[in-house]
Amino acid sequence: MTKEQAKEYLRRIGAGFSETASAEYLSELQYAHLLAVPYENLDILRQKRISLSEDSLYEKIVLKRRGGYCFELNRLFGILLRTLGFQVTDYVARYLRDADGIPKRRHQVLRVRTADKKEFLCDVGVGAAIPLRPVPYVFGQDSVQENGIYSLRADPVYGVVLTEVHGGGRRDVYGFTEEIQLAPDFDFASFWCEFAPDSPFNKKPILSIRRPGKRITLDGDVFREFSASGVCEKVLTPDEADAAAAEVFGIRL
Repeated sequence: MTKEQAKEYLRRIGAGFSETASAEYLSELQYAHLLAVPYENLDILRQKRISLSEDSLYEKIVLKRRGGYCFELNRLFGILLRTLGFQVTDYVARYLRDADGIPKRRHQVLRVRTADKKEFLCDVGVGAAIPLRPVPYVFGQDSVQENGIYSLRADPVYGVVLTEVHGGGRRDVYGFTEEIQLAPDFDFASFWCEFAPDSPFNKKPILSIRRPGKRITLDGDVFREFSASGVCEKVLTPDEADAAAAEVFGIRL
């Protein structure tokens, strides 16, 4: 990614440019990305093959102002961070929240090192609740954020596990081992998400976007707004769902 492309990406997410790859700037970037770029699986439902090439992702997410799912969003966000001077390591994770049995490796996450040698877990590729800000890559240290309290723990099976405070206790969100993944390694997991009969991504529309103090989703035909005051839910007609995709999530196919 060129510096000019990076600046266009920053304009897409409403973030400024900084010469310093600081922890504060990283936090600004992740938060801005989650508020600007939707999580969405509409290309999978349209049977349009997902391309994880940098050029294709840049055209889709930045130029066409679309969204994507984890392998698209975190791939391109990681490229942006590298261009801006951050050190980025890619891992593949198992999504543990509400899982039955041992889940497949089907999620991409980023370990990011700042200029002052601090490390964080970053993720802009989940439609459900996730940290809005980077989580310090330190076991047992709480990261108190606008939408929850998160921390990392070590697990003998799942490796590094992101946890959240939930229902008076702790709940696992996802886990990953620290084996570095290269770009081609994600093709297999992405292919499964597109085509496997038991994939949750090829059944119905899944859209999500953040707003200050709020998370908005379209799950099939069910439109929800999550906020501190609770959940508002409405079943939409097909025309209403199309209108919501355009007006709320900014997706016009």
